[in-house]
Amino acid sequence: MTKTNSSIFYFAIIFILILEIRTQLSDESEFLVDRSKTGLTHVPKDLSLNTTILDISQNYISELWTSDIISLSKLKILIISHNRIQYLDMSVFRFNQELEYLDLSHNKLEKISCHPTLNLKHLDLSFNAFDALPICQELGNMSQLEFLGLSATQLQKSSMLPIAYLHISKVLLVLGDTYGEKEDPESLRDLNTQSLHIVFPTRNEFHFILDVSVSTAVSLELSNIKCVLDDNGCSSFQNVLSKLQKNSRLSNLTLNNIETTWNSFFMILQLVWHTNINYFSISNVKLQGRVDFRDFDYSRTSLKALSIHQVVNEAFSLPQDYIYKTLSNMNIQHLTVSAAHMVHMVCPSQISPLLYLNFSNNLLTDMVFKNCANLANLKTLSLQMNQLKELANIVHMTKEMKSLQQLDVSQNSLKYDESEGNCPWTRSLLSLNMSSNILTDSVFRCLPPRVKVLDLHNNRIRSIPKDVTSLETLQELNVASNSLAHLPGCGTFSSLSILIIDYNSVSNPSADFFQSCQKIRSLKAGNNPFQCTCELRDFIQSVGQVSGEVVEGWPDSYKCDYPESYKGTPLKDFHVSPLSCNTALLIVTIGVPGLVLAVTVTALCIYLDLPWYLRMVCQWTQTRRRARNVPLEELQRTVQFHAFISYSGHDSAWVKNELIPNLEKEDIRICLHERNFVPGKSIVENIINCIEKSYKCIFVLSPNFVQSEWCHYELYFAHHNLFSEGSNNLILILLDPIPQYSVPSSYHKLKALMAQRTYLEWPKEKSKHRLFWANLRASINIKLMDKAKEINHTQI
Repeated sequence: MTKTNSSIFYFAIIFILILEIRTQLSDESEFLVDRSKTGLTHVPKDLSLNTTILDISQNYISELWTSDIISLSKLKILIISHNRIQYLDMSVFRFNQELEYLDLSHNKLEKISCHPTLNLKHLDLSFNAFDALPICQELGNMSQLEFLGLSATQLQKSSMLPIAYLHISKVLLVLGDTYGEKEDPESLRDLNTQSLHIVFPTRNEFHFILDVSVSTAVSLELSNIKCVLDDNGCSSFQNVLSKLQKNSRLSNLTLNNIETTWNSFFMILQLVWHTNINYFSISNVKLQGRVDFRDFDYSRTSLKALSIHQVVNEAFSLPQDYIYKTLSNMNIQHLTVSAAHMVHMVCPSQISPLLYLNFSNNLLTDMVFKNCANLANLKTLSLQMNQLKELANIVHMTKEMKSLQQLDVSQNSLKYDESEGNCPWTRSLLSLNMSSNILTDSVFRCLPPRVKVLDLHNNRIRSIPKDVTSLETLQELNVASNSLAHLPGCGTFSSLSILIIDYNSVSNPSADFFQSCQKIRSLKAGNNPFQCTCELRDFIQSVGQVSGEVVEGWPDSYKCDYPESYKGTPLKDFHVSPLSCNTALLIVTIGVPGLVLAVTVTALCIYLDLPWYLRMVCQWTQTRRRARNVPLEELQRTVQFHAFISYSGHDSAWVKNELIPNLEKEDIRICLHERNFVPGKSIVENIINCIEKSYKCIFVLSPNFVQSEWCHYELYFAHHNLFSEGSNNLILILLDPIPQYSVPSSYHKLKALMAQRTYLEWPKEKSKHRLFWANLRASINIKLMDKAKEINHTQI
């Protein structure tokens, strides 16, 4: 029950008022300076002249002078709470004419001097060391004052007179530790306010005689009430409450930080029950002692709502049935009992007028309200944060609640087993919150037939069954923080307008989603592991076609997770070419040029005889490679001629007019039988000598060649030399085509050579002759020794 805890409401008021004032400031003029918790001992001198909000709270400042803030002419909000200021002359603010909000709470102020020029909206002097109320005549001139925080150890009726004509929205009155010795019971009579919060001192027992009933307040909050010694009901505090029966204006009563007995607690409830109060809230309650079985009088009440929050029981044993029965039979419309460690609640003994029931943050089990037919008027039920486990039990619980529209069973341990059969939900249920449980896909087979709002976030759902047929009325679906891999369509949810599916495992959302979900007004699907591939391209395009307000969190929450090169890239910045994503277009793009190229090559081959040119180049390359593999010195010692030519006499005209002139003009030595055979030697011996002394043997093949006996001999010896010496000295020139049938069977070597070796084909087109001769010369061109040249001339 500390001072800090008792001022939670006070801090909430301050925060709201700060927001209200800040929203009135334009973006251009607002300039916030936060120097709180920085160990300051004086107001900093380096503040901007444009400062409109200055927070120097929670420091060690003990004095405030005009010179500290005289330059801050635009200052609107000054927060200087939780410091060490003991005295303040309000005239220090005379140059801050725009000042509207001044917080001096939680200092050590004992005295202030007022100034007539100030017209604040918010002034907080609470939690200071004033003996009397710090209300001076000038305070009565603050016609705009909306919040006033005061503190004092003694109250006098006359102290309120200066502000009696002000209409203050909220007043916070903090009473000092010695309060009660010289108090005036009617001190609050002249206080004109809508909301009054009185914080009593945290001492042993409550024994004040202050009459709060004389206040004009519509809303009253009392904090720090301790009465445990008088088990008959805290007579001092009961007297305060009993006087409220005379106040017809008061409609809201809040009690904070109460320490009392169970008997006193029920006595407080009974006293308030017979007042004009409509809304009664009790929070932070510590209870002890026994409970006497007294019948609670439910008659003659104006109470509409009772809220009991944060109850700590210090009693060893309690008649729980009596407590539960007393609460459940209250003939009011709204009842809240939260954070009270309640393990059960009984069904009302008769038809209850309850419309709203909140039993959140307790220890209730599935057996709560089992077979309870007396909650037929209940519209809203919250069982959040309890010990619920079986969804089937909750379903049967609602069956008797014919008017139930909203049910919250979130943050439990609910699960559902399909084998448990049908789900007889009440047909009136429209909003269902089952978030933060352990439900799986099967839950979609056990949902209220007319539900419009369904919250299933933070469960264990992996997929939404496609055969669900009972959710045509569903308008809002929250399945965030599950394990869903796909974005569901609206075939099952024809009325869906809001879908929340962020923090799942959706990697490739369907591009047809917006076509399927024509009524969708809001989609929240960010923070999923999107795979930035071709499949995602269409979804990104569809997002760009809908209104920017439909897709929430776009584009900041929508980023690539795969591939690694795109990880962290916003989806709006992911671009991929249409060609790479369209297989048919890709085939056409590659196939058409390929087909054109093939047709072009075929045409070139036919028109320009390209294969012939390729063969010639290949032969030339192979010949040059073989020539490099034979040592030059060895060739020069044994070879005298570049080539020995073997041909038929019928082809002599081509040999003498074409072959020899084109070779010898490049200084190539040719060996011919008519000029190089040695007289006196046999023809065979001359053939062998010529073949051995020549680098290559050229055979001019034609139909005439195969009919010549001597040509056959020359080919035989050359072929023998090919295998005996391992040389590669044969060059075949096909002058004219040789039909297979025209080759005698005895020419098996010729057949074998033509089948195994590449031969040069004499082109009929004159344009190809140059390449033919270049290829032939390259195959026989080698540098011969001069000595070989001299021998050649001698023989000739």
